[in-house]
Amino acid sequence: MSRDPRIDAYIDKQADFARPILEHVRALVHEACPDVEETMKWSMPTFMYGGAILCGMAAFKQHASFGYWKHALVVGEGEQRDGMGSYGKLASTKDLPAKKTLLAHIRKAMQLNLEKTAPVRKNAAPKPPPDVPADLSAALKKNAKARKTYEAFPPSAQRDYVEWIVEAKRAETRANRLAQAVEWMAEGKRRNWKYENC
Repeated sequence: MSRDPRIDAYIDKQADFARPILEHVRALVHEACPDVEETMKWSMPTFMYGGAILCGMAAFKQHASFGYWKHALVVGEGEQRDGMGSYGKLASTKDLPAKKTLLAHIRKAMQLNLEKTAPVRKNAAPKPPPDVPADLSAALKKNAKARKTYEAFPPSAQRDYVEWIVEAKRAETRANRLAQAVEWMAEGKRRNWKYENC
């Protein structure tokens, strides 16, 4: 059973509620798939099998997640979920399905990888550019570099910044995000630039 020390370090630095969840799903992945390879992708623990991503896990401030790369084929297309991952926002191991179900899902994901089945991709019409909030518009007018970068972005990259700013719950957080967004755009950076080379 090969274990990536980066994943050990990742789990060790998580909140008390998250560590048992991450350790539990990691153990189940290894139980179902002894040949699984561990790695880090997008700064999150990822499990590889058959030359492709099998599943991954992550921890956040108030929840953890665990999900399959081919979620719709493993769990079902219409299965409801809250947050990323196949089982929604996990606050404890009790939020996960029963061990028998989890092992069956992991084995199904393994089989899909062996069959080289591609993940289901929804072919939705492209979304239009987002409505620019007044505070972002005013800030962009004051910074030509940031404005040119924003205008050159595709709608999805514009939306990343707009959603990040408008989702702030407090005025102080929104102001900080707005200032950070303008700074990054003036440097030619997308919202998630830190993860582009992961």
